[in-house]
Parts: sequence; C-alpha cells; structure tokens
Amino acid sequence: MKVVDTEKINELDKRMEIDFGVDSQILMENAAISVVNFLFKEIDALENKKILIFCGGGNNGGDGFAIARKLYSLKSKVKVFLLKDEKDLKGDAKLNFERIKKIGVPIINDIDLLKIKEEIEDCEIIIDAIFGTGLKREIEGDLKEVIKIINNSEKYVLSVDIPSGINGDNGKEMGISIKASSTVTFGLPKIGNLILPGYERCGKLVLSYISYPEDIYKDIKIQTNEPIILPERKKEGHKKDFGDILFISGSKKYMGAPYFSSYSFLKCGGGYSRLATVKSIVPYLSITAKEVVYYPMEETLDGTISKNNFERIMEIVNDVDVVVVGPGMGLNLETEDLILELIKNIQKPIIIDGDGLTAIKDNLNLLKDRKYTTILTPHMGEFSRLTKLEKQEIENNRIKILLEKSNELNSIIVLKGYHSLISYPDGSLFINMSGNPGLAKAGTGDVLNGVISGMYGIGLNLFDAVRMGVFIHGLAADILKDRLGEDGITATDLINYLPFTIKKFKENFYDIKKKYSVEVIV
Repeated sequence: MKVVDTEKINELDKRMEIDFGVDSQILMENAAISVVNFLFKEIDALENKKILIFCGGGNNGGDGFAIARKLYSLKSKVKVFLLKDEKDLKGDAKLNFERIKKIGVPIINDIDLLKIKEEIEDCEIIIDAIFGTGLKREIEGDLKEVIKIINNSEKYVLSVDIPSGINGDNGKEMGISIKASSTVTFGLPKIGNLILPGYERCGKLVLSYISYPEDIYKDIKIQTNEPIILPERKKEGHKKDFGDILFISGSKKYMGAPYFSSYSFLKCGGGYSRLATVKSIVPYLSITAKEVVYYPMEETLDGTISKNNFERIMEIVNDVDVVVVGPGMGLNLETEDLILELIKNIQKPIIIDGDGLTAIKDNLNLLKDRKYTTILTPHMGEFSRLTKLEKQEIENNRIKILLEKSNELNSIIVLKGYHSLISYPDGSLFINMSGNPGLAKAGTGDVLNGVISGMYGIGLNLFDAVRMGVFIHGLAADILKDRLGEDGITATDLINYLPFTIKKFKENFYDIKKKYSVEVIV
C-alpha cells in the first residue's frame, strides 16, 4: 500500500480537483461517510448513542462537523465541542459548521474543562477531529488538558485521519497526543500513521480512499512492505542452487554473531553457508553449527581477524554468490583496514553490518562506485554515525534522510527498529509492519543478515530478498511473541523458529498478508 507525507497528500487533494473535478467539499463529504460507515461496523447501533465530537478550526475540524451532521441525521445524540473561536473558521470547515448550526446539532464553543469532563463521563463515543496531519507545533495550554481528559476517560475514541498531536510526517508526538481506539485515515496512509509512536496511538488503523483513483498515486515509491509469495523449492536442486554465501564475521570476544548469521541462513532455506572467522573459536562454533563450512582465520593479538587473511578470503569470495561482512568482527584497527580492503575489492553483492558499518563510517566513498549491490543494515545508532547526524534529527525526518543516504551511497539500507525501513537507491522505500520490541536483543540483527541471504538463496532477486528478509525476520518474532511473550525472545529463539515461520508463511500466505496490511473501507 502506498504511503505519503503531508505535502504529498495535499498535492493529491489538489490534483483530485484539477484533474478529476472532485473538489475539497466532496472529499470532506466522502471522509465523513467513511467514518460513519466504519462506526456502523464497529458499534452495534448508532441511534441514541451519545457521541461527542471534538473539533479544531482546520479541515480536520471540518471533517468532524460533516461527521456530526451525518450522525445527527441517524438520530445519534451528537454534541460538538468547538475548540476554536467560531470567527476563525474558514473554507470547507466554516461551510460545514454553518450546516450543523442550521440543522440544530448542539454546539459548545467554550473550553470549559469541568464541562468537558462532565460531558465525556456521560457519553459513549468520542470522535477526535481536533488537529489533522499537518500539526507542526507542540500542543500546550487548555488543548493539552482536553486531550489528557479524553485519554483518561477510557471511552471508545475514534480519531479522524490521525490522532491529534501526532506529526503526520514522522509519527512523533507533539507534546501530547490522543490515544485512539481506532483511526480512519483518508486517501492514503500518512507516514505518521505507521511509525511509532503514531502507529500505536492510532489503535485499529483503517483507510478510506475517499474516491482517489489508483492512477493518481501509482508512481509513489513509499509503501508498506507487502509480503510476496516465496519460490517453491526445487525438487532436484543442489545445495548451491539455494545460495552460496560467505560470512566474514566474529572474533574471540564475539562468538555469537558468526553463529547467528551463518546458521540462520541455513535455517530459512539457504544451501551452502561458509564462515570465515578467527581460528580460536571454530571448535566451539562447530559444536552447535555443524552444517556450516568453516575457514579458520589468522588472528590479531586482540583476537580479531588479521589483515594477513586478505588474499585467502578473496580466493573464497570468487566461489560464492553474496558476502556478509562485519558482524562481531571487533574494532581492532588492523581488522578495520581488512574490512575496508575487502569492500574495495569484492566484486560480488555484499551485506555490511555491525563492526563493518563502524569501519566504513569515514570511508563511505568506497560504496558509491561499487558495481555490485551493497546492502547496509544499521540500527539507529549506527545510522547516526554513518550520516554524522544526531538521532533526534534523523527521527524528525528519517524517511527523507534515509532515501537521500541510500541514493548518495548507491546502497540498499535497512534501518532496523520497530517498523524497520528499507530504502533503495532508486527512491523506493518500504515500511515493514512485522516485528515487535522483543527484537531489541543482542544477536537478532545478526540473524537478519542470515535471513536476507536466505531469501536470496531460495530464489528471490536481491531487491525482494532484502525486504522479504526483514518481513520474515519480524514475522518470526511475532510468532514467538504469541507463544512465549516478547520479553524473553532471543536470537537463538529466532533461529529455531525460522523453519516453522516459513512453513506457516507458505501455508497461510493470504491471511498473513491481510494481517499486515492496512484495512481498506468504503
């Protein structure tokens, strides 16, 4: 599903009027109809239901007025709280306000907190139409107190387009925000609907196209990470038909990373897993991961892979499909030099993670001219170091910055986190909807490298392998959450559940696709 920022949705609204003759009043009317239709499905009956609608002065408030008119005609007991001076209303909002005045909808144009609290205690449903997607300032004063009262009410709350207080471009909370039970968004989902904390504030998120034709948004390159059907396993396939991957990983200090990355590749369908790691840990790794092919490497005094191994590694590279470099390799300067030389010389697709990202942070020019696909898998801290930007600055505009960096470095970038983002040099970006906070554990990122490699091994092209690797990785975590709870999920759990996850994915593809898609309503 396509996703937009606030600038783009405003542009599309204008195009609807110019190209199709569908003006803003029609769009507002369609939005109101979609909210009422949704309430019909969610609530047994609307007649005589006590419904409070909190309206601001912009188009979001205009939506609220239109919703009030329709609910009033259905004999709902509607009251509107106008949280803006009436004389400040303009355009479609003013027009719809005048309509509800004429038909007799009760209107309270006074921010009396005691009155608001009393009315909320007596109502059954609250509709939030205070701020729309364009909010850029912190909410303060009486409006902040109104939102506090709504959030503390424990009533069913429906937000119009986006919970008030959530920034439509980055999902951030502007001081405070509505905690909605459900949110009906219009036209297309906004970035703020899908990124934390906005996503959680939405509650149940549904979409109404409000008469947007597909042609108007087909060229948009930001979208949710919709899963695709995985290739059937070749019945007469050889192990190398399912991917031949070299993992350059590990050190005496970090023994988990090479195991998690190289073994997870096999557990999700990969065929031939090779691991170049320091010789001192091979005897220990081979006990648990017997199926991996090991290449013991000469070590530095710090117990990291020595630069003396360069030529030997390059010989192995000649025989493989993809190279993963960096997980758990340590920060020894000699090893960092080795990583840089490998990235400079490897003429194969390469995944760079962990200490590999640290090694290249001041040498990013190495990536720009690579002829083969480069995939970077940073968490927010690593991405901050790559971009030389503070985390806060990235969070304020992460999609724009991510796309710019992906283009600049000619690299696919997976920005890991809850709802990971996958960006491509061509301007495409996917917002992943699987996964949970249980993934915030040591080693889970290493598993991701193996899963991405595994998706390529079973037959997906690299473009799809990256985003499907992220999806399957998150899906495994969600299955574990249902079975074990998210607190205790470990990287080992993820590896063990990968076969089961892929089995369930193949058996229940359409159900899973639906679960991780935004529901569309009329």
